[in-house]
Parts: sequence; C-alpha cells; structure tokens
Amino acid sequence: MLYDNRGRFCRFGESCGVLRFLGFELDPQRAELRGPDGAVIRIRLRSLEMLKVFATNPGRVLSKQELMEAVWPDIHIGEDSLFQSIRELRTALGDEQRQIIRLMSGRGYLFAAPVSGGADMGAPQDAPSAIGPETKTEPAPGRRDVGMRSRAALIAMAGLGVSILAAAMWPARLFPASPATIAVMPMAAAADDPLAAPMAAGVTRDLTDGLAKIETIRVTIPSGAAKSADYVVSSELEKTETAWNLRARMTEPATGAVKWTTSLSIDRTDANLQLQQTRLTAGMGHPLARRINALLKAGERAAGGSPTGTARVAIEQATASINHTTLERFRAALAILEKALADNPDNVDLQVALAAFQLRGVQMAWFPAAERERVENSVGAIMARALSARPDSIPVLETQCRFLSATNQFLESLVACGRALAHDPWDGGALYLVGLSQVFLGRFDDALATFKQADRFDTPQAARWTWTLGAGWTYLLMGRAEEAVPWLQRSIAITPASGRTHLGLAAAYQQLGRADDARAAMATALELRPGSTARNAPPPAKNNSAIYLKAYDRVLSLMIAAGLPET
Repeated sequence: MLYDNRGRFCRFGESCGVLRFLGFELDPQRAELRGPDGAVIRIRLRSLEMLKVFATNPGRVLSKQELMEAVWPDIHIGEDSLFQSIRELRTALGDEQRQIIRLMSGRGYLFAAPVSGGADMGAPQDAPSAIGPETKTEPAPGRRDVGMRSRAALIAMAGLGVSILAAAMWPARLFPASPATIAVMPMAAAADDPLAAPMAAGVTRDLTDGLAKIETIRVTIPSGAAKSADYVVSSELEKTETAWNLRARMTEPATGAVKWTTSLSIDRTDANLQLQQTRLTAGMGHPLARRINALLKAGERAAGGSPTGTARVAIEQATASINHTTLERFRAALAILEKALADNPDNVDLQVALAAFQLRGVQMAWFPAAERERVENSVGAIMARALSARPDSIPVLETQCRFLSATNQFLESLVACGRALAHDPWDGGALYLVGLSQVFLGRFDDALATFKQADRFDTPQAARWTWTLGAGWTYLLMGRAEEAVPWLQRSIAITPASGRTHLGLAAAYQQLGRADDARAAMATALELRPGSTARNAPPPAKNNSAIYLKAYDRVLSLMIAAGLPET
C-alpha cells in the first residue's frame, strides 16, 4: 500500500504523490508507469502493484512471501506468478542485467534504485492491497516499445554505474497504430458440473490475461463488442473421467470465415487442478497467439512467399521428423527443408525454418568444429535479412533468440527471447532459450524457475524434452543431483538419443554414489556421442560467467569419474 505525505493510505486511482526513480515515474493517481521519455509503459496491474511495493521499500530485501502477500492478498498463488511479474518489471525498466531489481540468493529481492517523490517511505507495509481483478489497459498515445525504454533506462542507470551492452538493445520499432481487436467469449461448459464450469471460467480469464500482454492486439469485453471485433474466439470444454477436452475456433465477424481452430486434451489424473488449468490455457493460447501473429503479418508475407502450401508442408514435415531428436532425424529434417528451399529460394519462412534447424545442430554439437563456423555465418546472414523484413514475426524472433544463444551472445539472446514472448507469452521454446542463457550467465535460480514455467505450460510438446533437460542440468550445476535425476530421466523418456542428457545423468549418479548406474549412463552417452572427451564435451566458454564455469568444472569432474575420457 502506498502512503502520501500525510501518512494516509494511497490507493491506485487516488490523488497521491508521484514516485520517481532513474527517470521513471510511478503515478498512483493514474495507475501508470511512465518512462524517462515520458511515454506510458503498459504493464499488468499486479506488476504495477509489485513495483509500488518495491519503490516504497528501496534498499530493503523483500522476501518472496512478503511480495506475494502484498500483491496477491488472500489469494493462493504459485511462485511462477511472482517470477512473471518480476520478469515483466525488469523488461519494462530495461533491467536486463538485474541491477535495479536484484535477486538476493536465499533471501528475496532488493530494489536498488534511489526513490524520491510524495510517498512516505517510512510507512508500514502490512495493509491489504488495493488491487482488484486485473483488467486490460489501453496503451496511451505515443507508446513506444521495449527497445526505446531500454535505451532510456541505460542513460538513467548511468548514475548507478550500471553498464548494458549496446548490442542487447533491440532496435526501436513502433507497434501498429491500430492493433487487432479480439473478443474472447466465455468458454462453454456443463453449468451443473462443479468442476467444469469453474475450470472453463478460469481458462477464459487466464487466456484473456495472457492475450492482454500482447501489444499488437487489444482484447475487448465480449458483450456487445463481438460484432465490431476483428476476430472472435469461442470455445467449449468437456470433462471426462480421465481428461479435459477443449475445442476452440477464431472467426472473422466481417466475413464469417473461420480463421483458426484447435482441439486438445489434458490429462486429469496426474496433475493438480491449477496445473490442469494452466496447461489448458497454454495449450489454447500458444497456437492462438501464433495464428494471430501470422494473420497480422500476412501483408508482409506476400512478397516473400506464402507460409501456406508447399512451404508450410515442408516445415511441418521437418518438425515432425525431429520431434524425437536423433542425428538421423536431424539430417532428414534438413534434407526436407533444403529441397523445399531449392524449389523456392526466396521464401523467408523456409529460410528461417532451415536456420532454426541448423542451430539445433549447432547446439547438439552435430556439426564438426570447422563446419560450425560456416553454419553460424550463414544463419547470421539469413537472420539479418529476416529481421529486416519481419521484425515482429514470432518464428523470426524465436530463431534470432536461438542464434544468439547458440553463438554465446546471452544478454542479446534474452532481449530477442523477450520479444518473442511479448507476442506469445506461452512459448515454451522461447522460455527454454531464456533459461539456457540464464544458465550460462550463472543465474541458476532464475533459470530453474524459467524451465519449470515452460514445463507448466508444456507448449509446444515437441520441445518438452529440452526444458526437462534444462531443469535437470541446472539442478546438477547447483549440486542438487537427487533433484536432477528425475528431470533428466523424463527428458530421456521423451528423447532417448540426446547424448548430453546421458552425460548429465552419469554425473548425477556419480555424485549420488551410484557408480554402476553412472558408468552405464556414460556408456550410452559415448555411444550416442562417439569421440566425446573432457576437452570437447563442454560447450564454447565465450561469455560464460565465472559462476557457471566453476559449477561446470565440478560436473565435468563427475563425468570423468563416471568414465568420460579426458583426452
């Protein structure tokens, strides 16, 4: 709760003093955050409430529990909601290096910026929150994107001695002046079912909240607005003994055309209700966000070849071929895309898809060292052209995110991944790459939370083995082998042909004193990755943090003890 100079409660929407820090302004009366350039920065009200708590407690470590109780009073939430708001605030403030909102390991978070303004910093913080249900807020005129805010924040943070790589700042680009309008209709479900009706309402609410984060669209209240919306989303939810079955579609009221459909089934037997709701929302929201993004970019595609027809079929075939990753499937996927691109060399979708698959090969160490540099240079040229043509395309942003991660440009990768997530907040593939960069930067707690968030969303399921691998390796780097094992085993159950997963499992078993299991896992790893040694097993060390390198050296010693040849 904010307080004014007279010590009374200061709720959002009331006349209270404006809080100022690093050139930013937090205005309780208008319930908005303004950047150093004066533009309104649109963030969710829960995140705005959290920023208020931070700004009224500068220099004090706030535990996760304190923050959750202040921002979500009387509501039981998981830590993922807290982490999402922290991530949203850091993006809004251009705080890619975590120097404004600092994680104090094992203690909580600290707001490191000096704050001035009309709030009474000595006022107590235990009053109930004034925030009610979250709603979609309209962007103010002149709203600029994250890149503009990041550069403004770079200038403002100079007083703190904080340095941010200029290359990590995303190029400025205005969002469309007239975003697409989406009406989300209440999800239909059996009204007399004590579980189905609340689940349908919860999914509708969470879907609307997620779509509200996407800056190229505007979500409207369904009643009376459906006919005037650009697109209308409707859905039905059915409960069986073992599963939730969801069907959804998006139509264009002006023409009556169906622009998107999906159906999915979520198991009801192996997860709690909250996780079931999260996966239903993500399972619907992920393909919907991508479809909306594709429709908004349809005009830009006309000159570069349509993603439908032969290009779309080739991309789908290649993706199906690599769902369960093996070297043979990888080569088959590349062959499909290379043939399609030979027939249509100017198709941007095919170029980006081929680049993405080549980067998977780089990350899996499937290219010889001499060929890796050639592949990286080729992908870099493709991405420069693709970003110029389609800077807001999800597939382009995802591939740029992967390219920067694969070439050890981790801070820049976080920015590109953030841009992809700004268009699809349920993108598990982008979350995996965020977590990967966080690992190499030594931010193990953040990485673990990111991988677990991807696992909660479980979208796309074809990438599930990657974030389970990521969580397992992160636990291993943290010295928590017992917790690493089940994650690594889950990854192997999905994709048994990844030698890197077996290497991690061997190290985990070795730490737990299971020497026979460790040697067996190492034997499998060496069969899948012949020629692996302690010298060539580690990824390139460029830009890796000292924290990561020290942790990896410890894991490498465990792998050597399990049978990894030293030379």
